[in-house]
Amino acid sequence: MKVIYGTGNLKKIEQVKNFFKTQSVDLEILSLKDIGFNEEIEENGETIEENSMIKAKAIKEYCEKNNINEIIITDDTGLMVDALNGKPGVHTARYAGDHAPQEVAINKLLDEMKNIEEKERTAHFECVLTAVLPNGKYIVEKGITEGKIATKPGTMGKLTFGPIFIPNGYIVVMNDLKDEELGHTHREIAFLKLLEDLKKCER
Repeated sequence: MKVIYGTGNLKKIEQVKNFFKTQSVDLEILSLKDIGFNEEIEENGETIEENSMIKAKAIKEYCEKNNINEIIITDDTGLMVDALNGKPGVHTARYAGDHAPQEVAINKLLDEMKNIEEKERTAHFECVLTAVLPNGKYIVEKGITEGKIATKPGTMGKLTFGPIFIPNGYIVVMNDLKDEELGHTHREIAFLKLLEDLKKCER
């Protein structure tokens, strides 16, 4: 079975491939580049659910025009900080401006939270996956990782806000945890749910 994963980010493609392998799922993952999709999608939704759906519909329309009939999966992810009324939320990827360096985005968030006490620094990552089946059916699943915002960054890299997000049950930030320590992230939780949905569709 082939699946089109709605991203041009090869690192994300590789992460999903590795995740499917750990679940003993035999899927061929195609990127947007693999299907010749190079259009700019305007993600103007008010929620991450809307943005994930916007991407799914745009890719579905392209696939129909080009006689491509595979499962399409898109995602959108946001960091919701309770003390900031859910910000950066749907604007997580552009929180400090388009293509802003990780350090700039992190410093902006930490600056906005400099007077927030530890017990009030709760936050969560949320990932929404939208799958479009060849028959036109849409499936939406969500994964969440609860935690809090640290007062200073740990190891940089990976998720933009991974260096300052401490998952519940740990005392160090997400980026300083090994994969086996962290367990399933919000994206992986959403994929696990989606895989169960796809298995049901095959029955």
